[in-house]
Amino acid sequence: MPDGCTIVAHGPEVFDAGDIDTVSAALLPKEIVVAGVMARTAAEESGFPCRFNTRPPSLVFRHLPSGTEAWLLNRGKTPASGEEFGRIVASRCDRPVYHIECSSRTIYGWNGADPRRTGEAARRLGYATVLLTADTRAPDTCVREIRGCIPGEPVFVNGIVVGHATAETAIIAPENGGVRAVSGITLKPHGTEKLLRGGPVDLSRAWCKSGPVRSQTAQVADRRTPSGRIAVIDHAACDIYSMVDITTCGVVSIGDDTTAVCGHICAHLGIPIFGVTDGDADTVIDHSCCAGSVIVEVTEGRDDEKGLEIAETVPAAPCHWDQWVAATLRTRTDIRIVRDAR
Repeated sequence: MPDGCTIVAHGPEVFDAGDIDTVSAALLPKEIVVAGVMARTAAEESGFPCRFNTRPPSLVFRHLPSGTEAWLLNRGKTPASGEEFGRIVASRCDRPVYHIECSSRTIYGWNGADPRRTGEAARRLGYATVLLTADTRAPDTCVREIRGCIPGEPVFVNGIVVGHATAETAIIAPENGGVRAVSGITLKPHGTEKLLRGGPVDLSRAWCKSGPVRSQTAQVADRRTPSGRIAVIDHAACDIYSMVDITTCGVVSIGDDTTAVCGHICAHLGIPIFGVTDGDADTVIDHSCCAGSVIVEVTEGRDDEKGLEIAETVPAAPCHWDQWVAATLRTRTDIRIVRDAR
């Protein structure tokens, strides 16, 4: 039965809500693989033993050894969004997908999953069982539906906020390498500009979601040593774990939402940030940061250009964070401090 399986845990909620403890005790997995950036932060804070993988769950499934029985663990924002997420993952996998959806207390068996295995897992957890089939054909590249939205919340494409939902389903389509609104969404021009900076978007394979990236506040750790290397994150907070290591003494983050996410993640790592913003934040996460952090707002132009100018002054060699921050604040006349945690 499920004993000895691999659990692919998606999203921070399964750690924040304690689902990982319940499911692990019931299914006795051989291994837990954490898919995603914010899920890794929540897992590290929980102290639960896991292996980390920054790829989306469908790619994690594809790269597991042949014969591995893998179970997707998820807690959707709503039961409908949880089921839809499982459908998307299953449609991109080349194997049956066993999906534990904690928001609705349901075990989904996708694309020929063994009903005996889903039934046994459901019995152990006290969940319901549903067997479904997800379309594994190439998706329609003309449109992309993001379901389970709550009107007013941010909508992400590849980690960039491109707009705000106006209906339960936001529909976007490709246009000139970027995206255009079809229905259920108001696009944010600055967001689509940021998206295009990463090159043309394959909307059929893009990572799309809506809502905050995490609802729980960060656990703020003691600050690490102020001497080391400074990392720069330019509107791509999803890259942060590949950019920081034990030698990192601080992070320069460019963009309002990027600064919020970097501050949250770096807070539990004990790494201060220097956030460059221009006041167009979308409240994607709480604004946590550890001691030594400074967040500034540009008084001329936009954070894109000013942030890159500041990033160019970051030394390639190890330096002292506090001294670099003080020198930057002293020499720049086009920024003002909006938060100072020194």
